[in-house]
Amino acid sequence: MKIVAHGIDLVDCPRIEQMIARHGSHFLDRVFTAAEQEQAEKIKNKTERLAGRFAAKEAVLKMMGTGWRGKIAWTDIEIINNELGRPIVNLSGEVKKIAEKLGIEPISLSITHTANFVMASAVAIADAQ
Repeated sequence: MKIVAHGIDLVDCPRIEQMIARHGSHFLDRVFTAAEQEQAEKIKNKTERLAGRFAAKEAVLKMMGTGWRGKIAWTDIEIINNELGRPIVNLSGEVKKIAEKLGIEPISLSITHTANFVMASAVAIADAQ
């Protein structure tokens, strides 16, 4: 296995809080899967959790070198925590097709945050050929 790409993103938590206040469920449903929203509802710092998922999705697309284009949807990238709290990346739709074409599997993800900022780093791992 080898590292083939890296993506990083920084998000301002108050910006995400404003988007939720302004657009409510329309924003939430467009950007976050039901599982992401459910996990965020269970914790005290919901905005930080959602901002982390937003940053992680951006980092994944930067890592893939695609940006937001074509048929890519926000919900093609799902970030959920496993039972130990580690963020796991699940891909679907157009993003999954692109990752398969690039031979990326799996994606290693790290998210860190303060009350105001969230940073996510995504690393693409592929079989050495």
